Amino acid sequence: MTALKRVLAGLFLIVGIAGCGNGAQETAAPVPQNVDVVSIGDSLTEGVGDSTNSGGYVPYLEQQLESLDEIDEVSFVNFGKKGNRTDQLLKRLQTEEIQAEIEKADIVMITIGGNDVVKVMKENWSNLTIENFEQEEIGYGERLHAILTEIRNLNDDAGIVLVGIYNPFGKIFVETEEDEEIVRSWNETGEAVAAEFDQTAFVSIENIFTEGSDGLFFEDQFHPNDLGYEQIAERIFDTINGTPLERLTNQKIVFANEGSN
Repeated sequence: MTALKRVLAGLFLIVGIAGCGNGAQETAAPVPQNVDVVSIGDSLTEGVGDSTNSGGYVPYLEQQLESLDEIDEVSFVNFGKKGNRTDQLLKRLQTEEIQAEIEKADIVMITIGGNDVVKVMKENWSNLTIENFEQEEIGYGERLHAILTEIRNLNDDAGIVLVGIYNPFGKIFVETEEDEEIVRSWNETGEAVAAEFDQTAFVSIENIFTEGSDGLFFEDQFHPNDLGYEQIAERIFDTINGTPLERLTNQKIVFANEGSN
């Protein structure tokens, strides 16, 4: 090999090694982070119907999140309370214990609204019309907006995940022809409210509990069973995994491969 060829070969080798080094740096995995989550809301957060009494969807979601290379440990604080409506949750958000946990949370997850719908039915049982639900939907949206505003005031850096409602009529009440329309409209209101806030995601679960989903309900035919809660957790995980989770945590969680889903 001539001297010139040896020089050129050496240059190519140096360039090649340098290129490999840069590539390794670009694909280096981020350091796994701990994530603090506060769950607030109704019986879906408390976990009524969960045979293990461990918080409904929470343990399933915790396991799924911790399966990610980007997450080390997820700590949940559960403030779910059976029967809670939006007006009651608003009052509970004034308690020091809940406020203290929200202030240090990375993500706040909410299940609320199902009991607001049921309240309309119970109060208008003898003369129930779709107009009753339409009128109450306005107040529901206003209270939901107040809930998200209060959370954002307590912590302007936390991600908010609002879980939608499913149809509560078909299992324990007499079905109305408009029941699916009612639930769909209330969820549209919830999604619209969520869209008004940064770092906020809406998770739709209404099509999980549709016709043929009998195997997902607890014996009271209203709350999910273990399998139902697992389905909710999977839907939440599928909705927020990847880029949405980066936004929700304000880049605390960063995925090594851009565009993770």
